[in-house]
Amino acid sequence: MNVLLTLSFKGAVYHGFQVQKNGVTVAGVFQDALEGLLGFRPDIKGCGRTDAGVHALKYALSFRCEGLSLPLEKLPLALNFRLPPDIRVLKAQPVPEDFHARYSAHWKTYCYHIWNSPVESPFEAEYSHRVSPPLDLAAMEEMAARLKGRHDFAPFCSAGSSVAEKGDTVRTLRECRVEKQGSRVLLTFTADGYLYNMVRILSGTLVEAGLGKRSPESVEEIFRRGQRSLAGPTLPAKGLFLVDVEYPGLVL
Repeated sequence: MNVLLTLSFKGAVYHGFQVQKNGVTVAGVFQDALEGLLGFRPDIKGCGRTDAGVHALKYALSFRCEGLSLPLEKLPLALNFRLPPDIRVLKAQPVPEDFHARYSAHWKTYCYHIWNSPVESPFEAEYSHRVSPPLDLAAMEEMAARLKGRHDFAPFCSAGSSVAEKGDTVRTLRECRVEKQGSRVLLTFTADGYLYNMVRILSGTLVEAGLGKRSPESVEEIFRRGQRSLAGPTLPAKGLFLVDVEYPGLVL
């Protein structure tokens, strides 16, 4: 059986999703729970890497097993009993044998949370990046429109990316949206793939446009020259959420 699980997790104390030698990760903790329930440690396939501190409302992972000792619909409850409260399994469903949580995904949506106020919120501080001066949403929206489409996003990638070193940096950004909800500004991105820190750098560049530090048109030069130094800063991980992963014919 090939199983697809939908997870939600708070990334604050984890060094991202992917298992690492020197750090507690979501995958490592999840595999411990899975092994405790099934009696063996399946090889899990995540829908992608997440940076340390990044959260997920819907994260997809798949794994194969010979058989389950309990009905599939009861798997989330059984796993949640063994997981810490900052990781939760929302749903379990069977998928075809050739399904892979990463390679079968068509689109992934991230949302970056900004608290746009001179006063920090005790309820938002852990999950958003505060920007004190008022943001010019019109300028941010104009830049967002220019970011959409198929581009070489190399200038929006941090150093150290093995994918970027191979020159595989062209992505399609289907959606780039700016919304204001009171003091909260949400930056939503839907793309067919992402580079290392891409969303956090795109968010930093949009914020600079909102602060009047760069024009919306500056995106054209960033793409043309392809230099990381021309794009904005990498915003903190705590404001970033993986919101959804889209698979043909499936709902997480």
